Amino acid sequence: MKFNFDEKIDRKNTNCEKHDALKKVFGYEDLQGMWVADMDFKTPDFINEKIQKAASNSLYGYSFQSDELIDSIINWQKDRHNFHIKKEELFLTNGVVPSYSACIEALCDEDDDEIIVQTPVYPPLIKFVELNNKKLVLNELINDNGYYKIDFEDLERKITKKTKALCLCSPHNPVGRVWSKDELLKLGSICLKHNIKIISDEIHSDITFKKFIPIASISEEIANITITLNSAGKSFNIAGLNSSYVICKNKALLNRFKKVAKKRQINSINYFGLVATKAAYENGGSFINQLNEYLLQNIKFTEDYIKEHNPKIKFYKPEATYLIWLDFRETNLNHEEIKQTLLTKAKVGLNDGVSFGNIGKGFFRLNVALDRKSLEKGLSKICYAF
Repeated sequence: MKFNFDEKIDRKNTNCEKHDALKKVFGYEDLQGMWVADMDFKTPDFINEKIQKAASNSLYGYSFQSDELIDSIINWQKDRHNFHIKKEELFLTNGVVPSYSACIEALCDEDDDEIIVQTPVYPPLIKFVELNNKKLVLNELINDNGYYKIDFEDLERKITKKTKALCLCSPHNPVGRVWSKDELLKLGSICLKHNIKIISDEIHSDITFKKFIPIASISEEIANITITLNSAGKSFNIAGLNSSYVICKNKALLNRFKKVAKKRQINSINYFGLVATKAAYENGGSFINQLNEYLLQNIKFTEDYIKEHNPKIKFYKPEATYLIWLDFRETNLNHEEIKQTLLTKAKVGLNDGVSFGNIGKGFFRLNVALDRKSLEKGLSKICYAF
């Protein structure tokens, strides 16, 4: 089946955060929304049809996870990422971010326990450390001419006896890195050496342009200290259905997480989320292949367009995700001036780089998961404004 990613979907007036919350978030309504990390592509019919069939019952009572749903997750991870998991190593939750927050509580006992986060990074991975009253320790990534690397020396320097966990964003949002096996091995070795658990956010793992390796698939030892968080939400544009899952091969560690998850009541899954996830993982291989091809073309189009029309704006071509980490520092404007130019001249809403950590000054995140004509329109306004 051929999927049409050039179809323009009007999401206005649908309670869509990306397009209907512009005034609330940015202070302006007349913006082109290119920020929130969901796609302006239609959710594929093989999911919509299953949801519509489920809705035809006209009754939306309590539901439970089926063996078929669990099998679909297991098979997807095995076939797509060579990640072999068992039924008892899986636990369904109602979101990756709530699961991350529960991980922090499960792994920490004292308020001065430390969680290491590698910035710039998806803002909730920073925010929820502090909301759980734990100490945030920043291990800033090294920016090597736009290509980001883990600063292993800085990481080891910052580890203390109070360090309980490291949050890994893999693939990384917003810099688009797919961490190599060598990088993951080194990171895992450091965490093993210091008895640190790894919380691996792998929600973008299907949207990759090179081989993705789940860190828990590398070795039994690393798997034993890792809690993996994932969902079909980003891959199939069903994030609003709040369905996700946790993978952990360490039974004791998983039980610690389950205890907190049940206390927080984040194990009650949206009825349609269960249906959509199963449909996605049973039928979604061709869709993901075509999606990644289109996104890669959009990224190349963005690269060529900016080089031709405003080479002062820089970015390193991402290895994963539909998110581009734009560097505006060569415009010689300060961060607030860049922000105001985007809002008042370009009339586009992008994610503010500072929300990903102070290391994000001079940067803004652009979402290119939209039809090519709309992408060109947004890029034209950005390049012209600067």
